[in-house]
Amino acid sequence: MIKNLALLALTATLFSGCLFGDKDPDQWTAYLYPDKENTKRTVIVPVKYPSFETCKEASLELLKKRGLEDSGTYKCGKNCEYHEGMKLDICEEWKN
Repeated sequence: MIKNLALLALTATLFSGCLFGDKDPDQWTAYLYPDKENTKRTVIVPVKYPSFETCKEASLELLKKRGLEDSGTYKCGKNCEYHEGMKLDICEEWKN
């Protein structure tokens, strides 16, 4: 009986580390589109932002600095990673 309880406690401890362990903080990547009608042409900003709000602010400022606030647009991607097989970035979520 004690052996079973010890085994149960050990198993619970191991699974709690997997389920409730530290998760990497979300990172947002800015994707600028100089021409909002042609979103195949993208400028990826190499900086990672800690929140969507900071990504949005930086994107809008960069568009303004480049004189593209009327003709361009942006998207922010959450936790993006480059997929070698598809040759594009895959993100958990997109916002603009």
